[in-house]
Amino acid sequence: MSDRQYILFYKPYGVLCQFTDDSASPRPTLKEYIDIPEVYSVGRLDFDSEGLLMLTNDGQLKHRLIDPQFEHSRTYWVQVERKPTELALKQLRDGVIIQGYRTKPAIAKLLDNEPNLPERDPPIRFRANIPTAWLELTLTEGKNRQVRKMTAAVGFPTLRLVRVSLAHLSLKDLEVGQWRNLTQTELQELRLKVIPRRLR
Repeated sequence: MSDRQYILFYKPYGVLCQFTDDSASPRPTLKEYIDIPEVYSVGRLDFDSEGLLMLTNDGQLKHRLIDPQFEHSRTYWVQVERKPTELALKQLRDGVIIQGYRTKPAIAKLLDNEPNLPERDPPIRFRANIPTAWLELTLTEGKNRQVRKMTAAVGFPTLRLVRVSLAHLSLKDLEVGQWRNLTQTELQELRLKVIPRRLR
């Protein structure tokens, strides 16, 4: 199916995950970076989040990737206020209550060093009296602003949020604001992961 499109994009901070913005003060959208018709984002990244976004016109694959019942992983690097305690990390791993819903178990670990990321524009607000730390958080669901709500629920608000992978796909070899097509190998592996043999 040669008309199918599969794109990986490094979404910058301050860009909407859509191609139009009808608000009174329009904000930057995907249209400023991607000139391919009729592709749609697989899940969303908030306006104030950065990182890996996949776009496609393959509805079946999109559904399989975003429906929580299929539990495909997405990994984030999260800068938070202060250094999370072991108790907070355990709560993130076990699931926390946000708006009456308990999140699914996650993989949460403290990064020993600040990850190698481009500077954010604009940078996060720096406060000399409040240290920060970086977490790696892997979820199998993607509810609205979930990472931010989870870290806030355990007492460590998110300052910067970067999605670094979706399933086996990653930001590797992408610059901020840059996109590329999936390779055939990446696409084949993705289909093997997400689509049952009887539906391929």
